[in-house]
Formats: sequence, structure tokens, C-alpha cells
Amino acid sequence: MKLLAFTGWMLLALPAISQENLTPEAFLKLGRVSALGLSKDKKFVLYSVSVPDVANNKSTRKTYKVAITGGNATEVADPESLIENDRRSPDGQYQLSSQAVKIKKVSGADHYPELSRSNVQVYESLNYRHWDTWEDGKFDHVFLAPVENGKPGTAKDLMPGEAYDCPQKPFGGDEDFIWSPDSKKVVYVSKKKFGTDYAISTNTDLYEYDLATGTTINLTEANKGYDVNPAFNKNGTLAWLQMKRDGYESDKQDLVVMNNKSVTNLTRFNDEIHVESFRWSDDNRNIFFTAPINGTLQLFVVDNPGMTMKMPDIKQITKGDFDISGIVGQSGNTLIVSRTDINHATELFTVDISNGNMAQITHVNDAAYAKLGACKTERRFVKTTDGKQMLVWVVYPPGFDAKKKYPTLLYCQGGPQSALTQFYSFRWNFQLMASQGYIVVAPNRRGMPGHGTEWNESISKDWGGQVLKDYLSAIDDVSKETYVDRSRLGCVGASFGGFSVFALEGLHEGRFKTFIAHDGVFDFRSMYGTTDEMFFENWEKGGAYWEKDNNVAQRSFSQSPSNLVDKWNTPIMIIQGGKDYRVSIEQGQQAFQAAQLKGIKSRFLYFPDENHWVLGIQNSLVWQREFFKWLKETL
Repeated sequence: MKLLAFTGWMLLALPAISQENLTPEAFLKLGRVSALGLSKDKKFVLYSVSVPDVANNKSTRKTYKVAITGGNATEVADPESLIENDRRSPDGQYQLSSQAVKIKKVSGADHYPELSRSNVQVYESLNYRHWDTWEDGKFDHVFLAPVENGKPGTAKDLMPGEAYDCPQKPFGGDEDFIWSPDSKKVVYVSKKKFGTDYAISTNTDLYEYDLATGTTINLTEANKGYDVNPAFNKNGTLAWLQMKRDGYESDKQDLVVMNNKSVTNLTRFNDEIHVESFRWSDDNRNIFFTAPINGTLQLFVVDNPGMTMKMPDIKQITKGDFDISGIVGQSGNTLIVSRTDINHATELFTVDISNGNMAQITHVNDAAYAKLGACKTERRFVKTTDGKQMLVWVVYPPGFDAKKKYPTLLYCQGGPQSALTQFYSFRWNFQLMASQGYIVVAPNRRGMPGHGTEWNESISKDWGGQVLKDYLSAIDDVSKETYVDRSRLGCVGASFGGFSVFALEGLHEGRFKTFIAHDGVFDFRSMYGTTDEMFFENWEKGGAYWEKDNNVAQRSFSQSPSNLVDKWNTPIMIIQGGKDYRVSIEQGQQAFQAAQLKGIKSRFLYFPDENHWVLGIQNSLVWQREFFKWLKETL
């Protein structure tokens, strides 16, 4: 069973002229749009556009404004003057900021000042490194300064002496510390645990600092999982995102509100909703939010947010084969959002709240896309080996001709519990892959939000089980089509997708001709011994490998791809970041070494200065060129 869907907001308007296919070089010239917010009068949207400069290995960035009603954009020299400063208290008397504070001794010079040229670090607990950075004894703290003559004065540390972070590392920002609307309190996010306790827990909390008394209270002490992204409405009702279970980073994420210290979970009873982001409505009565559903990321609204006894009503506002990737702001009955699909990078759109109608208001990449052939996408539903219906995105090359045969790539998503939607990645890009002449098969396999909690959770503690069968069901189903060259199938993926590649190398029974794995998990024991966030490993594996009486953990560790190397026989390229402390370098090294010792054609693409992602501009271009070079050689 399948349903064709042509994604993209400009496809029907494209002229019938000869068009080019997207190349890695053209791909890197696309503008990357980031919304900054609405102007104070809510008549304009401000946004920045970043464009990679390959020659100088850096990006250039400019800021623009465009009317909400549309029209030509104009460059802005001083965007801060046009947008409300949310770091300044609503009454204008105080300013918030964050600064790194030295708390713990780590270096040799910290312990022995006379040995200032020593190069050594001393640790007594875990969390000694995180994401791509080694612990140096400094912690980010929230600071409060009075505003004097329009400028911040001497700042006060709201977390003095605490070996805890706010903003949260590695990805927290200004959203982690906010003002109450009456300017009397600051609410901030922190996981107040240190060392090994920090590494095995996801229990972040919301802390409320009272300016008048100088005291801090924990608002979410009763909840043991994540509490993040706090936001007040103008009446002082606090909303945030919450997960219930400690140690489970991919638990169902709900939208909750606190009114007079009473907490209401607004999305608890909707099994399909895993809230990604949210924003209060201007009238303070509703909350808009985004959530994955059926292979897309859509905009929803919930009314009655915990202010009456009535059950909240949830309504989906937008529908279509695209992603609403962010909510920028509201002006009357109009929301401004960011939107992508498989054929288009982020642009900004307006949404009519009453009916979901959308209009594009930024046109950063219109000229570039007008010259490029678009890729047709298809929603395909595949029956899995356990009788479930699985959504599979299929992306076809520009100018696809069903009478021809095409090499085909199975794409394996990371996460493992991250949604596979109509996102537009500047690393793993379906449009770019398809534009090189490949059909891309991207299954919404087990372990993805947007298809119900049971579907999402069934991957944990069973990485080597049904999820791998789901992958094979997807590629086998699509391979029945006459236009798929079954002698030229490849398999690619990163992170959990890289694990999937390593595992399928030993299980594919001749289906695939080549593999590419980026920062993938190869050996479960060494992964457990070197990764940074131990809560992830403990939850996903069900325990430690040395727990011999723990049947769940023992089964999990038995599913390690390193146990399948005896069945490896297919060319494989392995990509690894040197500063990836989530999936450390030994994972890629072990896989490459195994392939080489078995005499399998293999390549090791090593990026010493990259983390779990490839962020350097010239590095990104090397990545893309090597990716397609390998496919050309082996597929």
C-alpha cells in the first residue's frame, strides 16, 4: 500500500526548463535561515542568514527584517534595538547573563601552582568529559546585575560555589534562565548533581530565585526526569517540558503548567504526542506547540492550560508533508514559524491560526532552488515482520523515470529515538543524495516518536531485535519495484544509524553492495566503558555488562555488532570524529581494524577536530565528496 505525495511549496510553480542537479558545492552555498524574533511593534520578522565561505573556512552572517505581510527584505545593522531584550527584567531594573566560574581543581597547576607548565588532569569521578569537551573545573552560572544608567552594573552569582551548570551543557542557552513577568523572580534549569551522579541521571529541575529574599527553591523536586524550557505567560503561569523517568532521555515529553503551585500535564493522555517546542499565545490562554506525527513535525494548540477543571483540548493546526521546525512569534491571528521539507532548507512562513493556511515570507534560497531539479517523495506503508504498518519515506532522483533502474540507499536514522520527518539536514541530506542519482529509502522504524509511545519505546534494550528487521522489511519492499536495481543497494547511517550499518553488515545476507557508517556504535562493552552520558547506556542496555544475573543486560550486550564480524564480507567506509565523546574514537577504529584484518575493502575517514557532527565548512565538503566517491567506487 502506498500514497504518493509531492512535497515542497514551490514545485508546481517551477518553470519547465532544463534544471541542474544539486551538488555538494551548490549545497554548501545555500543560505541557512535562523529566526531571531518579532519586532517590538510585531510588524516585522527579524532573521539571520548564514552562508558558508568555503575558501576562508568560515560563514558570513547578515541580519534582515521582512514585514509579516510579506514583501522585500531589508538588511538590519542593529537587530537588538528592534527586538525585546529578554535578558532585561520586564521592569528594566536588572539584567541576566551567564558566566563560567572556576569551582573544582582539575589541572596539575590547580593542585600544584609551582608546576605551572605541567600538562595533566586529575579526576575522581565520571563526567570528566562531555560531548566534545574535557572537564576543566569551570561551571556556567547565572548572574544578576542591576541596570545603572542603562548599563548592567556589578553582577551577582545566583549559584555561588555550586559545581552545577546553567545553562545546561552541552546545548543549553538563554532559554535555560528566564524572568517572571513581575520581575521579582528568576527561574533557571539545572541538574544539581556532580560527577558520577551527574553522568547517570537526567533529573534536571527548575529552580526559582527570589530577588527580594535571595533564596532559591526547587519547583520540580517531585519529578525525577527532565524538566526543561520554562516559559511564563504574562499572567505569571509557568509552562515547561517534562519527562517522568530518571535516566531515560527519550521518555514521552509532555507539556505541563504550574498555576498556584498546582501542576497540570496537558498532553499526558495523548499517546501520540511528544512535544518538541512550545510558545504561549498572546492572550495567555492557549499554548502553541510542535510535535512529530506520522513522519512530519506539525503545529498544534492546546487550550485551557491548567486554569480550569476542564480537560484541555488539543487541536492540530497544520497538515502536510513538511516540518514546522520552530515557532517564532504571534501577531494577532497569525503565527510566524520556520518550515522545511526534503526539498527545501528553512524558510519563514505565516500560519493563519484559525485554518492552518500558510504563506512564505522569506525567500532566501528561492533563486537557488529555481535552478535545481526537485526530488519526488513518496509515503509508503510497509508491513513489518510482526504485522505492523510502518511509514517509509522514499525519495526519488530529479527527473525520475520509472522505466529505468536506479541504485538505492537504505538510510538508517540516529537517535535511536529521534523522529524521521521532513527535516532538511546540512549533513545527511536526502535531496543531495537523490540528486546524485540514488533512490533513498528512509523508514520510520521502531523507536521513533510520532507513531505512539509503544512504537517509540520498543527499541530500548533491544537494539539488535525488531528494529533491524524493520530496516530489512523496508528495503525488501521497495526493492520489489522494477525501477530499483537490486544489484546496487547501499546502506548508510550515523550514530544509532551507524550502529545499524555495522549490525546489518553482519545480517544482510547479500542484500547490500556497500555500507557507510558515521560515528556508529560498534562494540557495546567499550561503548559502555568510554561514553559520557551513562544514563543513556544504562537505560538502553538495561544495566552493565558485568551484571551476569541481569538477563536483560546480557541479552543487550550480546547484540553488539562486534559479535557479528565473522559474517562481514561487504565494502564499508567508516567515518569518525576525534572529539566525539558520545561515541568515542575506538568505535570507528575497531570497526575499521576488523574490516581490514578480514581483507574487506574499507576506508577510514577521520576528522580529528570534529565531534559527533561535522561542523567545519571545508571538512563538510570533504565529507560529502568522500561519501559520494565511495558510493561511486563501490555501488
